[in-house]
Amino acid sequence: MSKAGAWSYSRIKAFETCPKQFYHVNVLKQFPFKDTPATIYGKEFHTACENYIKDGVALPPQFSFMEETMKKLAAMPGQKHCELKMGLTADLEACGFFDKGVWFRGVADLIVINGDVARYIDYKTGKSAKYADTGQLQLMALAIFKHFPQVKKVKGALLFTIANDIVKQDYSVSDEGVL
Repeated sequence: MSKAGAWSYSRIKAFETCPKQFYHVNVLKQFPFKDTPATIYGKEFHTACENYIKDGVALPPQFSFMEETMKKLAAMPGQKHCELKMGLTADLEACGFFDKGVWFRGVADLIVINGDVARYIDYKTGKSAKYADTGQLQLMALAIFKHFPQVKKVKGALLFTIANDIVKQDYSVSDEGVL
């Protein structure tokens, strides 16, 4: 593992955006993370969705616009995993999120496993799907294949909640070498 710690999709994107800023924030730790109204909203939204799917807790009023979508997700057949933390080693083997040898970390907003098919949904609370990046779906599909060896197909989706849009991408276990 590097001095900067395990990688995640968001850390990769932060590095690609500005390696110097990444170094000062994540390696030297000169600037601690501070929540913004957007990050607070996103965290509250994710928690509300997890509580709805896992325990049937009604969505708070500010998220009621997602009621119908959440009903559909909750009704999907299969075993549901909310906010599932997964890790991979540098050899791309499944490991725990906080294991000593973890090289990649990812948190899946929602995975529904039904036989050999997994549906992976990532909630996006941004305002536009115009520049959607499916790289996150690829990385999480790989993690799903490694953590759930019975899964042969991952149907991934970036669900843009505010924009009322969805970006879908499917992956097969036979694609694993190119993921």
